[in-house]
Amino acid sequence: MAFSPSRVSTFSTGSPINAQLKRVGTHNGSFHCDEALGCFMIRLSDKFSGAEIVRTRDPQLLETLDAVLDVGGVYDPSNDRYDHHQKGFAEVFGHGFNTKLSSAGLVYKHFGMEIIAKELRLDEGHQDVFRLFIAVYRNFMEAIDAIDNGINQYDTDQPPRYVNNTHLSSRVGKLNLDWTDPDQSSENENKAFERAMNLAGREFLDNLRSLAKSWLPARSIVVECLSARKDVDPSGEILVLDRFCPWKLHLFELEQEMKIDPPIKYVLYQDDRSKHWRIQAVAVAPDRFESRKALPESWRGLRDDDLSKGCGIPGGVFVHMSGFIGGHTTYEGALAMAKAALKL
Repeated sequence: MAFSPSRVSTFSTGSPINAQLKRVGTHNGSFHCDEALGCFMIRLSDKFSGAEIVRTRDPQLLETLDAVLDVGGVYDPSNDRYDHHQKGFAEVFGHGFNTKLSSAGLVYKHFGMEIIAKELRLDEGHQDVFRLFIAVYRNFMEAIDAIDNGINQYDTDQPPRYVNNTHLSSRVGKLNLDWTDPDQSSENENKAFERAMNLAGREFLDNLRSLAKSWLPARSIVVECLSARKDVDPSGEILVLDRFCPWKLHLFELEQEMKIDPPIKYVLYQDDRSKHWRIQAVAVAPDRFESRKALPESWRGLRDDDLSKGCGIPGGVFVHMSGFIGGHTTYEGALAMAKAALKL
């Protein structure tokens, strides 16, 4: 079989002056999210900044390249080989994560700290770099690894209740040449792969920047409010945020770090638009809908005067039908609802 290597003329990521252009290989043919993202990320590193992407399955050509992703049957970071298809491969991210890595996960494992440090303009040893390294994997990378390796999100033998073709891996897959496309040339395929790299890379950077700008600064707020929780209620099960921020993932992590027991049942915060106060029941896990202790069933679906009468606390606004969230016009009223709900 004759191999025809193809190249992708990729955009510049700010190569160091006079740096020798390196070549990064991946397979040609149909592409997936993991190698598209892996190629994007590895070019964000100093070592492979601005590298040329070579798409081929020719083993002799792959041998000559500076790095190889998702092809070649070898995982050897010392030689920048990052395939995950070979028999016996079982590499995981670590840090409590057990999902088998894809080529993107391998690149992130070895280059992620550098990429994040450069984005934040911090030293790689800074604690915020590590926190984001873990958060980006949890919130973005792990799903790509799992989907590429055919790992279901839930342990079940039942068919899914709906089809989700809107996630990143699906959208990248749709960028492959359609069988009806009259131009099936390697050049056109490479253009499609470059679009896939850009799509996956843009979402990676958007996720990283969002976590750095919004999620990370919220950690200190949640720490302070957790430390003051028993001043709110002696049970220690009600958390009041003095200003709204992304709190959910921080709460689960900090409960473990601070050894908080019993766990938080309700979080109170003020809605910026209405200025009313919200009472939100904490979920059993970050990715679950079920609450640790939903608001009382007798309150659910009630609004305004009906709610005030139902809970015996004037000023009620609403309680959601599922009991995961409710509202009150004042802080004092919201706190009274939370305290009452703990007892029901």
